[in-house]
Amino acid sequence: MDSADLTVFDPTMEDLSQTLGPYMQDYFRRDVRFQDGLVASSSFASSSIVTSVDTISALPAVPAYVTVTVVLPVPHAVKQLLTNLITLIPGENVLSFIVDFVPELPEEALFMMPNINTLRLSNVVISEGFLQPNPNGPRANTKLLPSLQLLHLKDITVNDNDWSHLTTYLVHQTSNDQTISLEVTGTFPPMYRWVADEIRGLVEELTVTIPGVSNE
Repeated sequence: MDSADLTVFDPTMEDLSQTLGPYMQDYFRRDVRFQDGLVASSSFASSSIVTSVDTISALPAVPAYVTVTVVLPVPHAVKQLLTNLITLIPGENVLSFIVDFVPELPEEALFMMPNINTLRLSNVVISEGFLQPNPNGPRANTKLLPSLQLLHLKDITVNDNDWSHLTTYLVHQTSNDQTISLEVTGTFPPMYRWVADEIRGLVEELTVTIPGVSNE
């Protein structure tokens, strides 16, 4: 089966679930290449949200991918749209997730991909509750990313320049002796050395390539 590029203009949530949904589920079911480890990616730009799914393995020789682009007349409902798009893919097979310029990662979307071991976030905001479940919701006191091994942050924004939003998440993620490595890259924001030292005490390995911090 050939790879696919799909573009949907101004869909309703019903369009995604009742029209695109059955088509995508049939597509993934019939192509055995999507029944192994996958890498998914989502990005938002202007009035479009793009979600792609690629195979990770080099075998079979012919790679497979699916890209769905949703074009909106105005940026709205990005969080719900992303969740709906994630429901279209075999989330349990996603091992790597790449996100760029998405305002907020929906808890429900992450919950549907429990086997993510690598998460790469670019141009996102680190704020209170980062990558943690709603404390008043049904998944309170659980980990949204139970299989995570590597978190890569690139060109992030730290809300109020408060790095405790990140360290609080790392304390949460590494509880019960779970290990995680962290990579922070880009030209901003600056990271205080004492913050880097605190993070090093929480993660298995820290790699930083932003101004003001060495990896020593």
